[in-house]
Amino acid sequence: MKETKRDVLLDVEDVPKAGQWITLSLQHLFAMFGATVLVPVLVGLSPAVALISSGLGTLAYLLITRGQIPAYLGSSFAFITPILAAKALGGPEAAMIGCFVAGLLYGVVALIIQKVGIRWLMNLLPPVVVGPVIMVIGLSLAGTAVKMAMYEDSSAEVLVYSTTHIMIALITLITIICCNVFFKGFLSIIPILVGIIVGYACSVYAGIVDFTGIKEAEWIAAPDLLIPFVTYTPVFSWSVIAIMIPVVIVTLSEHIGHQMVLSKVVGRNFLEKPGLHRSILGDGAGIMIGSFIGGPPLTSYGENIGVLTMTRAFSVYIIGGAAVTALLFGFVGKVSAVISSIPGAVMGGVSILLFGIIASSGLRMLIDHKVDFDQKRNLMIASVVLVLGIGGAFINLPGNVQLSGMALSAIVGVVLNLVLPGREKNNGDMFEQ
Repeated sequence: MKETKRDVLLDVEDVPKAGQWITLSLQHLFAMFGATVLVPVLVGLSPAVALISSGLGTLAYLLITRGQIPAYLGSSFAFITPILAAKALGGPEAAMIGCFVAGLLYGVVALIIQKVGIRWLMNLLPPVVVGPVIMVIGLSLAGTAVKMAMYEDSSAEVLVYSTTHIMIALITLITIICCNVFFKGFLSIIPILVGIIVGYACSVYAGIVDFTGIKEAEWIAAPDLLIPFVTYTPVFSWSVIAIMIPVVIVTLSEHIGHQMVLSKVVGRNFLEKPGLHRSILGDGAGIMIGSFIGGPPLTSYGENIGVLTMTRAFSVYIIGGAAVTALLFGFVGKVSAVISSIPGAVMGGVSILLFGIIASSGLRMLIDHKVDFDQKRNLMIASVVLVLGIGGAFINLPGNVQLSGMALSAIVGVVLNLVLPGREKNNGDMFEQ
């Protein structure tokens, strides 16, 4: 890892002045806001709880990494499909227990890395496996995004096509694209938030926004937390665990990629100090905190890395300020009510792009690491992963355990990579610096 030294406004340990602290913290909050609240809306969880878990998870991350890594944790898109599948099997309580176990697995991986290093993980998660699995995550959600954009109620048994909804979805989509491509500065960092605002305004004009919940909501309100043994009895299911654990294959590679980018942006080798094991443990703690209170699992956010790149303000105090602000926002009832009132058409427009970007990022991984598809093993692995994951294949195992979709494709991809000959020669090293 080559470190770069650049002019900075605030270094990692610097304490900002009051004005800087407030404005720069709000920038980080706005950067993550749109995507972080989108995940709970899509999976039927509370946006307010998602904000609280995001704030708590980020503070825990900063504590575990000894205040040495300026990273913000927001809702993870990789867990959308597993959460929906888990809820269908055992309700939200089963999904939360599954996510909690995924967070525990992060701790196990962190412990192993601390003891024996990272080479084993590099061999387990080469680009030829992780890239197609990431593509499966995005493409398997494509139908959900299109339904939200096209129909009055995408969850209804009888779908009713709506020209109004598809137009609002397209306006939202075009706004995000234009904001990201043509705008400069901070607006180019928050295209999702801008798109949601424009789409929401158009929805109000079209008369498809229900303001009842906003009017009835209190300004200060305690969100509905899902706490084990308090609001529900934990439901442990091997089927749910089988769905959740393979997601860690993807999220770990995503985490390591973000740590590399952060190291280059800040000019420090975070993989060595405070160490990859600490950052992975911090991410895992965020996942466990989120799932324990009923929020979505967390991960480091590319949007916030973009803010760091733009502002050159790397202070962890700014990240902490954004986390505290998100935590406070979770107790503002009006904010949660406004988020809940966003029409499905707006979220559909956002999702079309976001889910496509997820799939494209998997393709980009294959290209960036020059995976050679003239090599039969690489072609076989990618082909099987894509068809199993997108095709909806599943295997019923003893004990009412079912492996399906992304979980099945990820496991099969890892196994094929381990057993097919030519692994060391052809896979490449996705973590090579």
